Amino acid sequence: MMSLLGNQGKIQEEVQKFQTQVGQITAEASSGAGYVTVKVNGKMEVLSVRISEEAMKLNDREMLEDLISAATNQALTKVRQQLAEESAKMAANIGLPPGMLGGGFPGLGG
Repeated sequence: MMSLLGNQGKIQEEVQKFQTQVGQITAEASSGAGYVTVKVNGKMEVLSVRISEEAMKLNDREMLEDLISAATNQALTKVRQQLAEESAKMAANIGLPPGMLGGGFPGLGG
């Protein structure tokens, strides 16, 4: 841990790099055999929602609501996995042992 304190420049550099990467991370998921597709980013923001023409023709509001929720949750799960991988890389780059960041790094979208 003492070596980390003497390496604050490297830590700040890695944190900034991670924060930049968070904005570039995206994940997409579909539900209902492609009726609904949702894309999210590493900041947990929904970037887009696509509803197919076939789904619109069904005229089933409740089903569409369920499909949108399912696709959004799947996309968020995928983006969380990517964030965990990136935060593990950042931790390794600054010399932290594996698992040291636990459930994420406060303020880094994890």
